[in-house]
Amino acid sequence: MSERFVVVGGSLAGLRAVQAARRAGFTGPLTLVGGEAHLPYDRPPLSKEYLRAGEEGAADTTFRTEQELRGELDVDLRMGTWATGLDPAAQVLGLSDGRELDYSAVVIATGARPRTLPGTEELAGVHTLRTLDDAIAIRAALDAGARTVVVGAGFIGSEVASSARKRGLPVTVLEALPVPLVRSVGEQMGRACAALHLAHGTDLRCGVKVTGLTASDGRVTGVSLDDGTTVPADLVVVGTGVLPNTEWLAGSGISLHERDRGILSDATLFTGQPGVYAAGDVTHFPNPLFDGLMMRLEHWTNAAEQGALAAHNALNPAEAKQVAAVPYFWSDWYDSRIQFVGIPQADEIRVVSAELGEEKFLALYRRGERITGCISIDRPAQIMKYRRMIMQSKSWAEALEFSGL
Repeated sequence: MSERFVVVGGSLAGLRAVQAARRAGFTGPLTLVGGEAHLPYDRPPLSKEYLRAGEEGAADTTFRTEQELRGELDVDLRMGTWATGLDPAAQVLGLSDGRELDYSAVVIATGARPRTLPGTEELAGVHTLRTLDDAIAIRAALDAGARTVVVGAGFIGSEVASSARKRGLPVTVLEALPVPLVRSVGEQMGRACAALHLAHGTDLRCGVKVTGLTASDGRVTGVSLDDGTTVPADLVVVGTGVLPNTEWLAGSGISLHERDRGILSDATLFTGQPGVYAAGDVTHFPNPLFDGLMMRLEHWTNAAEQGALAAHNALNPAEAKQVAAVPYFWSDWYDSRIQFVGIPQADEIRVVSAELGEEKFLALYRRGERITGCISIDRPAQIMKYRRMIMQSKSWAEALEFSGL
């Protein structure tokens, strides 16, 4: 059997797995397989700074140079190559170039891809935002002064809208739900986030359904709604969620979630197949800090932490550690930063720093008798203190006392 350690997925989780393997003292062959031709790069700036950059151009978001990866870390890079199959019994990974890789351990970090609007694949001016190439195309449209319509008022779509408005461009955001971000932050806080759009001149329309797109000469001209109206558009950015990249695992024996087909792993990120672990957006895992609640997180911090943990556990299964992190994400809208720690499922949400509707506030989430979440707008110093409290399973009473209530 080969002693090769293979990481499938060339983004943040995959990079952290590679780095963690070398830090842990693994000296054997180490291969990183990435479907994109680009070296691993940072994705969050793509919907923020990258789209807002002026004439000086956008900064390079690449994490490490090829010399650092090949030379310092001694990584066998297989960029522009997709995984096509996995045989855990034979411990073999199939690749899109027709080759196969033997392995002793593998970390799957293939992430997720955006959902698309059916029938729009060949229509110019319609984009999702997940990759560097996506960001390049959207930025070019914004540079040309595109009238922008964003389908979906989630975090990525809202950041695109914010970037367009920072340029002074007209933007309409269309959301099917009555309130944006219900699943991410809850209904009450979703309304507070929506107020940021309205305050900055974005046309936010909730409770609307997109029925199709209008086009001329193969280019989008508008978005049709179920009320019979059409919103004019030169650029349409679809931000309606993602699907884990797991189709290539068919026949592998790895269990997938019945709803979104993400990988099912245990609290150590083990998939149940010998030597196979998963990390990042692609996997569901039970979080011991929240009574084993199953989660699949699409957050930067989660990808970074899980990539390193999955590598450690794959190379040292007898000393495997469980996931022990409080979910955390941030999103930059206009001139504000929204931050969230914990989970949105709550029995109560209480604003503790300002009346809801003011520009800056902080609110706590209660589940049972514990503090389990916290959201803030422009209060970065405070939210990390509450993250520590959630990590320590502090009570609701202790959280309120800390807040001064």
